[in-house]
Amino acid sequence: MTPHEENELRARQKSRARVMALLLGAFCLLMFFITISKIRAGMGH
Repeated sequence: MTPHEENELRARQKSRARVMALLLGAFCLLMFFITISKIRAGMGH
Protein backbone atom coordinates (compact mmCIF):
# COMPACT_ATOMS: atom_id res chain seq x y z
CA MET A 1 0.00 0.00 0.00
CA THR A 2 1.43 3.34 -0.98
CA PRO A 3 1.55 6.27 1.42
CA HIS A 4 -1.04 8.07 -0.72
CA GLU A 5 -3.46 5.13 -0.43
CA GLU A 6 -2.89 4.96 3.32
CA ASN A 7 -3.69 8.67 3.66
CA GLU A 8 -6.91 8.20 1.68
CA LEU A 9 -7.85 5.24 3.86
CA ARG A 10 -7.22 7.20 7.07
CA ALA A 11 -9.27 10.14 5.73
CA ARG A 12 -12.22 7.83 5.00
CA GLN A 13 -11.94 6.23 8.44
CA LYS A 14 -11.86 9.65 10.11
CA SER A 15 -14.88 10.76 8.10
CA ARG A 16 -16.84 7.65 9.08
CA ALA A 17 -15.84 8.10 12.71
CA ARG A 18 -17.15 11.67 12.69
CA VAL A 19 -20.47 10.59 11.18
CA MET A 20 -20.85 7.81 13.75
CA ALA A 21 -20.04 10.23 16.58
CA LEU A 22 -22.68 12.66 15.34
CA LEU A 23 -25.26 9.90 15.00
CA LEU A 24 -24.49 8.60 18.48
CA GLY A 25 -24.77 12.11 19.91
CA ALA A 26 -28.09 12.66 18.14
CA PHE A 27 -29.38 9.33 19.46
CA CYS A 28 -28.36 10.23 23.02
CA LEU A 29 -30.13 13.60 22.76
CA LEU A 30 -33.24 11.91 21.39
CA MET A 31 -33.30 9.43 24.28
CA PHE A 32 -32.75 12.26 26.76
CA PHE A 33 -35.66 14.33 25.46
CA ILE A 34 -37.96 11.31 25.25
CA THR A 35 -37.12 10.46 28.86
CA ILE A 36 -37.73 14.02 30.04
CA SER A 37 -41.07 14.16 28.24
CA LYS A 38 -42.16 10.84 29.77
CA ILE A 39 -41.16 12.00 33.24
CA ARG A 40 -43.12 15.25 32.80
CA ALA A 41 -46.15 13.36 31.47
CA GLY A 42 -46.07 11.13 34.55
CA MET A 43 -45.94 14.11 36.92
CA GLY A 44 -49.37 15.29 35.83
CA HIS A 45 -51.14 12.37 37.53
